[in-house]
Amino acid sequence: MPRRKGCHLDWNDRLTIEKMLREGYSKPQIARYLGVHHSTIYDECRRGETEVLNSDLTTRKVYSADVGRDYHLEKKKNMAKPLKIGKDHALADWLVKTIGKKRYSPSAACAMLGKTPETTFSVTLCRQTVYHYIEKGYLWPLTNEKLRYKGKKKQKYRRVRAAKAPRGDSIERRPESIGLRKEPGHWEMDSLKGKKGTKPTMLVLTERAARYELIIPMKDQTTASVVQALDQLEEKCGTERFRQIFRTITVDNGSEFSDCAGLERSCKDGTARTHLYYCHPRFPGERGSNEKQNQLIRWFFPKGTDFRQVPENEIRQVQDWINNYPRRILGWRTSADVFGEFLARI
Repeated sequence: MPRRKGCHLDWNDRLTIEKMLREGYSKPQIARYLGVHHSTIYDECRRGETEVLNSDLTTRKVYSADVGRDYHLEKKKNMAKPLKIGKDHALADWLVKTIGKKRYSPSAACAMLGKTPETTFSVTLCRQTVYHYIEKGYLWPLTNEKLRYKGKKKQKYRRVRAAKAPRGDSIERRPESIGLRKEPGHWEMDSLKGKKGTKPTMLVLTERAARYELIIPMKDQTTASVVQALDQLEEKCGTERFRQIFRTITVDNGSEFSDCAGLERSCKDGTARTHLYYCHPRFPGERGSNEKQNQLIRWFFPKGTDFRQVPENEIRQVQDWINNYPRRILGWRTSADVFGEFLARI
């Protein structure tokens, strides 16, 4: 039976090789018995080869399990390499500050290395190396507990059959071009609840192409408050510019988004200002970018946060942090840069 990839021969394997060779078995036969590739047995026999003296004072070459084990242990001593970061304390301090205090991921921190004089050190690192250093405690006081993602497997969702028709167009009717994220101006929207028993909530909008985030405080989680929030955005942008920036919005089936006509209708002239698409019930993966951004927001405002105690300027700081965070999916550019180019074109 084949052994797990990467496993080395152990002492019992070497004794088996020595015994089967003495009994006349071929190396491919031994390989099949041990469940390894035949080249493994040939290499092991070469490394464990030694000369023994016959009774007639002639010599012959045989395999010795002791010699093979000693060879392996000697080579194993040389496998331990010094840390690539070496004694570069400036790099270690910068990683602790960037990942621990600025809350950048190891991937984002590695992408910044060598880009400016302030981020140029004796070596560059890959994200796997930084994760390894954190796990082993080489970047103390930075620990895995301070990382946003800790290697959890992606949750699988099962689509649930809708009990009733959506309030507006289903996501099944959304043009395929929107799903490609090539054209900006298409958003995903959700609401984040505060502490249980309190009314204040947050309306969060995520632009699908640039991952640009808008966080709007609301007094409660009602349809009227969501309509009012979009009305305020329209007042700020102007109706025509609002239509260009917010071409479509994809939402879930929450009660706060039930007034499809009110959300789509302009507060200025009553004509259409955007178009809503509703996801399938209990299928948040259809608003994947929005859900991912919600995780970032919850990093600053965990579940149970009393939004009555959170000042508006603090919410703006979190929004700015998200929009100015370098992202691998954008070629390590920020959402603010990509979205700013879109605004400049219109």
